[in-house]
Amino acid sequence: MSTGSAALTLIHVVISLIGIASGLVVTYGLLRSHRMDGWTSIFLFTTVATSVTGYFFPFHKLLPSHILGAISLVLLAFAIAGRYKFQLAGAWRRIYSVTAVLSLWLNVFVLIAQLFMKLPALHPLAPTGSEPPFLISQTVVMVIFVALAVLAGKNFRADAVRAA
Repeated sequence: MSTGSAALTLIHVVISLIGIASGLVVTYGLLRSHRMDGWTSIFLFTTVATSVTGYFFPFHKLLPSHILGAISLVLLAFAIAGRYKFQLAGAWRRIYSVTAVLSLWLNVFVLIAQLFMKLPALHPLAPTGSEPPFLISQTVVMVIFVALAVLAGKNFRADAVRAA
């Protein structure tokens, strides 16, 4: 791995982890009907940066990671519009909360995939990424995040929104 590629990988991973950590804080806030303004800015910025920097890696064909990155950017566009352009008014409150949580889930999905690919303890359990341990873990995490998105959409209410 070249020095430039190693630096890009490190930057991408750090940004991704900051996005995931701040996204978990924001999701907690959504469930409690707190806007979490500062955390939200960090989460949305780093999650967009994660998807964008993913396209800086050399590639010769369209990969699943590129598709997930594109889906994440679309979800983030809705989340950012709902939060900042439409100020969480009307349906935009629910659109923001659901798309924010789902974009976090896509980052966690990629994290799990990377853990199975790179960690020596996990790689033998799912060397191709299609084995039951990988599929079960991704399914469980997906169910959790879908439930969180539904709860965030219900709990993040107009009459109870507080900045935190």
